[in-house]
Amino acid sequence: MKRILETEEAGLTRAWVIHPDIKDVKARRLSSMALSEAVSLADALPGLEVAGSEIVPLPKVKAGTLFGTGKIVELKNRLKEAEVELVLIDGPVSPVQQRNLEKEWGVKILDRTGLILEIFSDRAATREGVLQVELAALSYQRTRLVRAWTHLERQRGGLGFVGGPGETQIEADRRAIDDAIVRIRRQLEKTVKTRELHRAARAKVPYPVVALVGYTNAGKSTLFNRLTGAEVLVKDMLFATLDPTMRSVELPDGLEIIMSDTVGFISDLPTQLVAAFRATLEEVLSADLILHVRDISHPESEGQARDVRAIMTDLGVDKDVPVLEVWNKSDKLATDALEAATNKADRDEHIFLTSSITGAGVDGLLDAVTALLRAGSTTEVIELGFADGKARAWLFGQEVVDNEEQTETGFNLTVTWNAAQKGQFEKL
Repeated sequence: MKRILETEEAGLTRAWVIHPDIKDVKARRLSSMALSEAVSLADALPGLEVAGSEIVPLPKVKAGTLFGTGKIVELKNRLKEAEVELVLIDGPVSPVQQRNLEKEWGVKILDRTGLILEIFSDRAATREGVLQVELAALSYQRTRLVRAWTHLERQRGGLGFVGGPGETQIEADRRAIDDAIVRIRRQLEKTVKTRELHRAARAKVPYPVVALVGYTNAGKSTLFNRLTGAEVLVKDMLFATLDPTMRSVELPDGLEIIMSDTVGFISDLPTQLVAAFRATLEEVLSADLILHVRDISHPESEGQARDVRAIMTDLGVDKDVPVLEVWNKSDKLATDALEAATNKADRDEHIFLTSSITGAGVDGLLDAVTALLRAGSTTEVIELGFADGKARAWLFGQEVVDNEEQTETGFNLTVTWNAAQKGQFEKL
């Protein structure tokens, strides 16, 4: 895929991060926290060196340039002195604003959406992940064509209604992008069908699915590794994990589950990515239990939690699916904060204070997961004849048999199973 950000040299690109502080817009996060997150996003992209960052007050948005004339001149001098090649603006920038700022400052401009797409395109590892990022990037680039090519808007002749020589450059680019989008969607349809086959295969052995969700860098992958023994990439950076990972886990009482680690969420997640990654997050939509992992040591933990809940709603997660809050990174809390968090968690049966690093609280979390998944289980006695060997083998394979007694005509089996397992048995 053609990257949004391209540099001629292989060396580091000096970048400057700007967070526009729009006073008349209801803010969900403090500006300093927002700027810190934007810098972390920049650090997550290889090849960038953050030369500086700042909050720029923006009492009124200028339609053509975003910032006022005086502020543009002031920033131009600062950027020139720091030898900056790329400016990252933590917020939406229209195509016209981008073009005008690039002309004024003589640098490349990326807005928040463009930066997140760059990170995703760098991290995608699986074929499906690459396709989904490319689809999102093309959808984003299509919106950037509007009035971004004024030097090419004049017709080159021809009748105009058949395209070709009579097209403007913007129309030709838009048509090329549309063709690419159609091609990628067809390729994605094939991968979706493959994933549906895998899901159908798992349904024949209906283990409960437990999905980890949370804000990026909340420690989901570290917790996933501790619970499953997997070796998923763990790094103190935003979007260290992109492609979802699934592993089988045996709970303390012997119940086997499938645990899924997903891509981290972030505030103001580009709509293109929400749509593109809906398919990847289907395991969350079909989960029996969701563990919402939070970085409880982060100053804006509550705001991040609201963002995660909002994205889950946008994705269409069933409200009936039980959700447990995992307050992770308790090892980073100061003594007073740790005591307060512990007291709150003790009063709420849906909150668990943990540390993926030290393992504190993990055993209690697993006990709660077991209890919730077992809550829908029932114990019954089943009579099978000697000829029902297949059904008997299936029950033992599911590890739901508590006791077996042989009779004159066959076997009496005492089983404890969930509704999904019972439904599968009845179809045998």
